[in-house]
Amino acid sequence: MGVWSMPLRSYCIIGFALLATLPLCAGTPQAGSRTNPSITVQAPTATVAPTLAEMRAMTAEQLDGAGDRLRSAKDYLSALDCYREALRKNAAAEYYNKIAITELMLRHPEEAAKAAKTAIRKDKQMAEAWNNLGVAHYVSGTAHHKQSQTRDAIRSYKRAIQLSPSNASFHNNLAAALMDLREFDHGAAEYRRAFELDPDFFERSSENGISARMGSPQDRAHFSFVMARLFASTGDLDHALHFLRSAMEDGYPKIDDVYQDKVFETVRNDERFVALMKERPVAIK
Repeated sequence: MGVWSMPLRSYCIIGFALLATLPLCAGTPQAGSRTNPSITVQAPTATVAPTLAEMRAMTAEQLDGAGDRLRSAKDYLSALDCYREALRKNAAAEYYNKIAITELMLRHPEEAAKAAKTAIRKDKQMAEAWNNLGVAHYVSGTAHHKQSQTRDAIRSYKRAIQLSPSNASFHNNLAAALMDLREFDHGAAEYRRAFELDPDFFERSSENGISARMGSPQDRAHFSFVMARLFASTGDLDHALHFLRSAMEDGYPKIDDVYQDKVFETVRNDERFVALMKERPVAIK
């Protein structure tokens, strides 16, 4: 095309992925992402779900367009009906991929994984399907299997990145999964790549949602310090200082490293940094 009784980590990553591949997920394609073929057949413009008789009379392209509009209107079940009817007429990989996205929005990760795998079998080069398979792995499974599911997600995200290395959201998804496994340095490297490709991705992803997935204050503190370094290296002092404060509030034990780390050189010259280090916010427990 790079949710609400589940754990918060699930909602956050679905949000990232859908913004990424729609074209979760259909929006303006990012650089390097796959785009849909041009459609010349005019499909109905209303967001009212077509009847079964109307769907039977529509072309696969019209059904695809109707499904996209219904999905945008959050009528996910009707969108699925359109995509499935489109498959009866043309079993294209892109329709399976859209079913995967819609199933994720309906909180059906197992069904989403099946659809994404079918899309991949039909088109092994479809980066978006690999990404959506990763999302399905990431949000599925019990807490007991969370780590193995996250590693499965990482493998799928890496394959998506191999196929579409300039898609910021794929790197963003990979970073979040790596952070979940406490691979902070690798996760930070992926966040840095996402930031280089799309400087606005972080605001869309929601910093609170990302940090909320960290299991303990120690993990959140480490995450915040890593993000402070990331933003300091890009010259974004506002975000760097914000994350330094967060690291201190969560009790990061090596906060004084900012005085030796060359990455923070510009930050150290900011009067707000001086005030922050003088204030030394008490760790929130």
